[in-house]
Amino acid sequence: MIGKLKGVVDSYSEDHVILDVHGVGYVVHCSARTLQKLPPVGEAAVLSIDTHVREDMIRLYGFRTDAEREWFRLLQGVQGVGSKVALGILSVLEPGQLASAIATGDKGSIARGPGVGPKLAARICAELKDKAPAFAGVDPALIRLTDAMEDRSAPRPVADAVSALVNLGYPQVQASAAVAAAMKSAGEDAEAKTLIRLGLRELAR
Repeated sequence: MIGKLKGVVDSYSEDHVILDVHGVGYVVHCSARTLQKLPPVGEAAVLSIDTHVREDMIRLYGFRTDAEREWFRLLQGVQGVGSKVALGILSVLEPGQLASAIATGDKGSIARGPGVGPKLAARICAELKDKAPAFAGVDPALIRLTDAMEDRSAPRPVADAVSALVNLGYPQVQASAAVAAAMKSAGEDAEAKTLIRLGLRELAR
């Protein structure tokens, strides 16, 4: 099983790179984001590899980091997500951005991936939410608040503050993050108007 390749970039195609390793050209399929960040033809490159073996073929998928490869594997554990869709998601979101989107339930960001509809984005968030915080630099308080908003168990002042910020045109994720930050300074028992005022201050930074 191939876990890493280090060689010289031989050529590029729309969805793969050929990496020359001691005279052997390996076809490595990558996300658009990874392909864009690889060096020019003739220069050295290192890729973490995920090897898929089938009866009729062996396909290599390459990633700039082990974290990107891990997300590629995690995504394919969700029903409806194959290698093509997983690479598509990683083409529009870096691993940290993907982890944050899943942790905070930002289905819109995930749905930007080619072939990802609203239902699939919701399934990805639901099934991988427990794994996402380990890969994201997300404030646990924000995750708790997002969960509370999702199941409507958030205290009324908190829910009202988030709703007010959303009505002002801020995305749900940004509004929740601002209110979570406001709660840190004002306390969880703060009134809605206080949370809105502090939340707007956070958003203005």
